[in-house]
Amino acid sequence: MALSDEPIVNRVANSPLKTFDLETLYTEGPRMRLDIAQWFEEGELLRETSFRHALKQADLTAYQDAHVALYCSADTILPQWTFSLVTTALAAVAATVVVGDLELLETILYERALAKVDFSVYAEAPVILKGCAHKPVVAQAYVTAAAELKKVAKKLMYGEACSAVPL
Repeated sequence: MALSDEPIVNRVANSPLKTFDLETLYTEGPRMRLDIAQWFEEGELLRETSFRHALKQADLTAYQDAHVALYCSADTILPQWTFSLVTTALAAVAATVVVGDLELLETILYERALAKVDFSVYAEAPVILKGCAHKPVVAQAYVTAAAELKKVAKKLMYGEACSAVPL
C-alpha cells in the first residue's frame, strides 16, 4: 500500500469548533480554612470584648494572599457581625474571604471569573465545554458556563473534540 503524498490535515484545528476551558479561569493562590472558634472563650463562648482582643492579637500572616473559607466549629449562636469582623482583620492579608467550606470558596472564585468573560466571542459557533482539567473545577462552574454558552453558541457540547456529548 503506497503512502499518499498529500499532507495530513487536522480537521479539528481547521473546524469552526471553539473550546471553552474552565481551567483557564482557575484563580491561583492557596486555599485555606479558618475556624473562628479558636478565639472564643473555652472554645465555645463568644464574648465580644475578649473575641476582639484575641482577634487583634492573632498572627494572620499565614493567610497572606490566600483564599480563605471561614467557618465555626463550635455549636453556638453567632451574632451577625462575627464573620464580618474577622473579615476586616483578614482584609489586609487575604486575597479572598468567604463564609463556608472550600467548595463554596472555589465556586465563588469561579463565579467571579466567569462574570468577567465575554461570551459573545462564542456567538453562533459550535462550542465544547472542556471536561478534563488538571486543576479543580467545581460543578457549579460547569453549570454557570453551560448556561451562559447556551445563550450564544450555535451548538454546545461537553468533553473533548474526539468524544463530545451534546448538551
